Amino acid sequence: QVQLVESGGGLVQAGDSLRLSCAASGRTFNSYGWFRQAPGKEREFVAAINWSGHTTYADSVKGRFTISRINAKNTVFLQMNSLKPEDAAVYYCAATGLITTWGPWDYWGQGTQVTVSS
Repeated sequence: QVQLVESGGGLVQAGDSLRLSCAASGRTFNSYGWFRQAPGKEREFVAAINWSGHTTYADSVKGRFTISRINAKNTVFLQMNSLKPEDAAVYYCAATGLITTWGPWDYWGQGTQVTVSS
């Protein structure tokens, strides 16, 4: 059974940092992405990384967020620094067997809540 399990969400103050993790099981993936969805808004792309380490970021998080991965552990991370209230959302991990940073994404995690107080 293929699973993506996110962890690391929580409640922080503006300016703080969080690191999200996503552990994949059941198969290996070439590429991972992070997405987020705030209440009343559509899910939006945050960052992605492929097997070789090539990364892509949404303009809203460039310079503040860093996506990384440990291939041997089928794990991807999202380091989030200088968090803003507008970063609050449920963050989802996605994965694909394609070598891409643009999807399409075949598998999704259940999400982890990030709350940022001002």
